[in-house]
Amino acid sequence: MLRWSGYLFFIIAILALSYCGFVQLDTGLYQAYQTWRFERALKGSKPAIGSVEQLHPSPLPTTMAEANRARAESLGTAGRGGSPLGRIEISTIGLTAMIMEGTDGRTLRRAVGHMPGTALPGQPGNVVITGHRDTFFRGLRKVAKNDEITLTTLDGSYRYRVDSTEVVGPENTEVLDNSDHAVLTLVTCYPFYFVGPAPKRFIVRAHRIPE
Repeated sequence: MLRWSGYLFFIIAILALSYCGFVQLDTGLYQAYQTWRFERALKGSKPAIGSVEQLHPSPLPTTMAEANRARAESLGTAGRGGSPLGRIEISTIGLTAMIMEGTDGRTLRRAVGHMPGTALPGQPGNVVITGHRDTFFRGLRKVAKNDEITLTTLDGSYRYRVDSTEVVGPENTEVLDNSDHAVLTLVTCYPFYFVGPAPKRFIVRAHRIPE
């Protein structure tokens, strides 16, 4: 009985390690593919020197509201159908990850997710991005005040500066509320090395740096 129990535990361990390896491989391949798609779309969105778009540019929106609406439509379209919404980079902690639309389990297993209903990068309001503490957002434990965060989309790059970090309970949803200013909120679970579903949330708040 003891010998067969040892065999059983050995098989379970092998299966668990195989699953972990599969998840890491799937995540790596998914990030590489979405990065390739994003870079290709990014190059395609920039008119070549001397192109028709440069010689005869399209009329610009006449109001800020129209500009924001056009930007929202552009980014919203990019985020649908499995296309990446953009890329987040925090050089001080070595974080680079593609941003997808949604916060479901499948999305957060492979990328960081933009919370639907919150502002889009470049818009006024609260841009909320979530990620798992044991994958893409593990490095957030080292983020510090005044660190710079860059969100790159097909519509442009937007820089944010970290104002604060805090730990809150899962019932504290005020951090997701909209804002009259252009702010960014990063959300992950806490403690970072907790085994099982973590009981709290780690929040990073940042404001957009004027161009």
